[in-house]
Amino acid sequence: MHLEHPMITQIERTGYPNMVAQSEHAGIDYFGNEILIGAEIVTDDNTGEVVLKEDLEKYLEEEYGFKFTTAE
Repeated sequence: MHLEHPMITQIERTGYPNMVAQSEHAGIDYFGNEILIGAEIVTDDNTGEVVLKEDLEKYLEEEYGFKFTTAE
């Protein structure tokens, strides 16, 4: 008779549980990036587009032609 721990039996049946806590998904931004609950976002009132704050400069360059430089 072979006895196996119930957790091993469950893992063999269903695989390892996902041990990483994942944040809730709040949508996708202009660039196709996942927006998680609590992320800082910017909304363009002209187009309704939503952009992660960290990508705002990239958005302004692509959508409106803004140029970012350093003053000399």
